[in-house]
Amino acid sequence: MIYCYCNRYYKLIEILNIIILKAHHIPTHRKFFLLLKIVLLPLFAGIHGYAYSQVVTPADSLKRDSLRNDSIRVQQAKALSKQFDVGDLFNDIFHPNKKPDPITKKSSGITIIPNVASNPSIGSQIGIKAVAGRKFGNDPNTLLSVAATSASITTKGIIYFYINHNVYTSGNKWNLQGNLVVAKTVTPDFGLGIGRGSDASDAEHVLTNPERKGRALHSVYFNFREKVYKEVEKNLFVGAGLSFDVRKNIEDTKSTGLTPYNIYSDEHGFSRNSYSSNGFLFNVQYTTRDNQNRAYKGIYADAGIRINQTWIGSSKSAVQFITDFRKYFSLSEDHPEHVIAFWNWGSYLISGNVPYLELPGTAKDGSFRSGRGYTTGYFKGTKYDYSEVEYRFPILRNKFLSGVTFFNLQTANDESGTKLFQVWQPGYGAGLRVLFNKATRTNLCLDYAFGKYGAKGFFLGLNEAF
Repeated sequence: MIYCYCNRYYKLIEILNIIILKAHHIPTHRKFFLLLKIVLLPLFAGIHGYAYSQVVTPADSLKRDSLRNDSIRVQQAKALSKQFDVGDLFNDIFHPNKKPDPITKKSSGITIIPNVASNPSIGSQIGIKAVAGRKFGNDPNTLLSVAATSASITTKGIIYFYINHNVYTSGNKWNLQGNLVVAKTVTPDFGLGIGRGSDASDAEHVLTNPERKGRALHSVYFNFREKVYKEVEKNLFVGAGLSFDVRKNIEDTKSTGLTPYNIYSDEHGFSRNSYSSNGFLFNVQYTTRDNQNRAYKGIYADAGIRINQTWIGSSKSAVQFITDFRKYFSLSEDHPEHVIAFWNWGSYLISGNVPYLELPGTAKDGSFRSGRGYTTGYFKGTKYDYSEVEYRFPILRNKFLSGVTFFNLQTANDESGTKLFQVWQPGYGAGLRVLFNKATRTNLCLDYAFGKYGAKGFFLGLNEAF
């Protein structure tokens, strides 16, 4: 035991000599901490020897893991110290003489912004939006957990509240994903399908809406969704959950007679006034993303089946297959913010019937961010597929401002002969990013996008679209 202790002590001395030889390259403020480590080294060596004399393998493993974790944290802190976010801007303006807090002491990273918008469908909107990010546990492999919430009201009487979360426990043993929505809302409606009209009958012409005439459906909406995943292999999760979508008091206050909503609801046996779409969720997820808010590298893939059942309150039974795939390529080791990102989201009805307003379509993904250039539900069908590619790049050296350009394609079927992948509709645009919280990579996103049929718009959000 004495031999082992001495041998380890001499190894520490050798490491110390190497550190001393390189010390002249170290900045002055770091030399103080180096000197402190040198003074304490014999004490740590003694503790190390005592621990080895009690339990050999666990002590070595714990030390190795601790050193590895410290190294990762130091590297991350160095990278973040070179970045500048809104918090730094606030301190420079209001507390110019205050010494910056260490990155490691940052809070959970809550970002709050006003939720302001205006368009003919909703009127003028005012509200508040917030996102938060935090890592649970000390395991460096634990993925960042994120949550978001928003509350708003508009001049047309729309009230909307939501909260969603994507939480990973320590070591990624469990992943919890879910959301809650309560709203008195107006939903834009541009008919069924992808914009390819049919003149087989008056009803089919109205339903497919080739003129892209906009309507608005008022309703009271409630949604609750929760999925729980268990990690079964590294980065591989299996999960299950429930989803409840309920709409009441549905009406089109400005249209009478034939409307896409009424035609579809009558043909598929749904009440025009209200419905419920309640089902079980079964999913498989694989993820290697380095960050949930703004990934530089990695993959996110999720595939699942939703099974709506009348015995849990669903108006109709249905089975849907849903996929979500995202891939990120960092183009530079020195500046990893240069990223090419790819996204594909799809939902495909296998059997049964889904209510009109719950059909998959534009911005009907889990984060409601697909299809920039068009309003929510602009294109929809019983089968829908969406793809997007985006280039992300820093503008300022301190990463306070960044930019993006993007291009997307979407396709959907209708019930008048147009099949999935037969007709595609494009969208494209560019945007500016303002770094709100560098610790959680939270960005304020300002995008302007264009689509067909004169569709265009300004889109404001927190964090990347995908």
